[in-house]
Amino acid sequence: MATKHEQNELLTRTGAGTAMGELFRRYWIPALLSEELPEPDCAPVRVQLLSERLLAFRDSSGRLGLVDEFCAHRGVSLWFGRNEEDGLRCPYHGWKYDVTGQCVDVPSEPVENGYATRIKLKSYPLIERGGVLWTYMGPPEMQPEPPEFEFCTVAPERSYVSKRFQDCNYLQAMEGGIDSSHVSFLHSGALNHDPLFKGAKGNQYNLGDYKVKFEVVESKGGLLIGARRNAENGNYYWRITQWVMPCFTAIPPRGDHPIHGHFWIPIDDDTCWAWSYDYHPTRALTPEERQAMEDGKGIHVKLIPGTFIPAQNKDNDYLMDRAAQKAGTTYSGIEGIGIQDASLQESMGAIVDRSKENLVATDSGIIMARHRLRKAAMELQKGIQPPGRDLDEQKVRSASIVLPPDAVFKEAAKEALIAKPDVPAASV
Repeated sequence: MATKHEQNELLTRTGAGTAMGELFRRYWIPALLSEELPEPDCAPVRVQLLSERLLAFRDSSGRLGLVDEFCAHRGVSLWFGRNEEDGLRCPYHGWKYDVTGQCVDVPSEPVENGYATRIKLKSYPLIERGGVLWTYMGPPEMQPEPPEFEFCTVAPERSYVSKRFQDCNYLQAMEGGIDSSHVSFLHSGALNHDPLFKGAKGNQYNLGDYKVKFEVVESKGGLLIGARRNAENGNYYWRITQWVMPCFTAIPPRGDHPIHGHFWIPIDDDTCWAWSYDYHPTRALTPEERQAMEDGKGIHVKLIPGTFIPAQNKDNDYLMDRAAQKAGTTYSGIEGIGIQDASLQESMGAIVDRSKENLVATDSGIIMARHRLRKAAMELQKGIQPPGRDLDEQKVRSASIVLPPDAVFKEAAKEALIAKPDVPAASV
């Protein structure tokens, strides 16, 4: 059954006061890479999240702030401000703000009248974890514990995180991330050639069985999406993706390659940040793996220098190579797993009209994710806090595993789906 227009509106709109916007504001979400604010008193950074224009800075003492972008005096963007002496000073008339958004100085007003103390910008907490700066934009009394996804708790040498701009609504990007049926087609060339994927036996199962069977079950924090393909001796190869609300995925590993996944964070209703992470639970990333990630291999992408815009983008038709498409080097003619996904997701337009879809059995994960998001947003309006906030619901892993035909994947892979420090991932 296609998604109705009003349901599509609910799912895709995330500004302040919208049902889905309020849902997103109950979670810690990635705001910036730590490297974007590398040192005390460095340049501030513009941040737009959930349709709110904000400014992030690290003050002289190293404290992090995320505040309204605009000065409370005349509305000047504080991106032009001077980051100095534990605060951000507007260059227009010198009003100064600390990391909480509190105005601490109005030079034109006598200190004794206390005018500055009455001025405070909107602000949100900003914390550093796993090379990422996270923010929580909801009611302070509902703030959950800091995130505990495994990639941001392992040692730095075991992980790599990147982000890129994507020119479409977060939902169609996220739905692509939980749809593993397309891997056997769109990413078929990369499975055998990308250094972060090749060599795993699981690739043979992906490329040898296009009639994937899906079983999707609810987990405490979201969904377990099981994709079943035929293996030897009547057994099944299962790739089990974790989706944790509202927008986190953990993609099943391949062989001894790192585990990876995504967050899709709305910038506004028409664009999003696609965050990508790789990590290994038991060892440091090799120099070759890290270099490949920096070079835009695997789920990461090459960027236009000095930006987070992919070098392959819709303005240059993603550097599509029809000869490579015809030769089968790349199934779609586009190089790179991340951009293969983005190109098709962006081709749908800013917000796809889901009322025109014709869904099939392999779309069951997408259908259930939409249902869980809608249900959680409606329950939140009744005061019921959504899934995915508790730390135990974040300490999860994806898994790829071969099971006998009579096994129930959720039970048979139960231990493999829990993140345990220094325990190898279940992978084929």
